[in-house]
Amino acid sequence: MKPAELAERIASGDRLTVIDVREPLEHEIASLPFAVLVPLRTLPARVEELRRDEPVVVVCHHGIRSASACSWLVREGFADVTNLSGGIDAWSTEVDPGVPRY
Repeated sequence: MKPAELAERIASGDRLTVIDVREPLEHEIASLPFAVLVPLRTLPARVEELRRDEPVVVVCHHGIRSASACSWLVREGFADVTNLSGGIDAWSTEVDPGVPRY
């Protein structure tokens, strides 16, 4: 999913879970207020916190870790999982320049 599509879905009130799989230090630098921080290394231990009955969008810095998380979530039985293309960096350049780049 491209950042503009995610922004549109959030603005329209679509129910979805946005998971940020970056590390806490990265999250301190830049974050999305609607995303839940679940660092990739903690995802297996925290998977039961996630809703399986709504779409899940996964974000990281550039889209590599989130792609890995998406694959894992699908293997765990999540039906509607999407990677945010370009990650939070693309969000900053395409949607909200107020989100710091690093």
